[in-house]
Amino acid sequence: MQETFFTSKQAAEITGCTLRQLQYWREKGVVVPTISATGTGRSVYDSRSDLMALAAMEYCLSVGLSFETAATAPKRLYEKEPEFANSASQRRFMLWWDSKERSLQLVEFDLERAICLPSASRTLP
Repeated sequence: MQETFFTSKQAAEITGCTLRQLQYWREKGVVVPTISATGTGRSVYDSRSDLMALAAMEYCLSVGLSFETAATAPKRLYEKEPEFANSASQRRFMLWWDSKERSLQLVEFDLERAICLPSASRTLP
């Protein structure tokens, strides 16, 4: 199966990010496109995994997380990339705020854990 890649414009349209956000996150090393050409006039291309990382970053920022905290979401996704990006896999994941570590973690989806959070645990920095 051949992987599909997306231009920056397509990635922005799909994820709801602006082109400027994509460029800034690239510069900061938060979400680096899978295919990144050097020089002027060259295109960069994002994989499906990159799109998921972009969407996670956009979501985290939209709910008020700091840039530093939000930037951990793509990192966690990439750490488990072969697992979370496989559309044929039956495994599901969720981002979880670990209050002890004070960071976002990518964990196996757990309905009870997701629904039954005490309201104090839902408070993020």
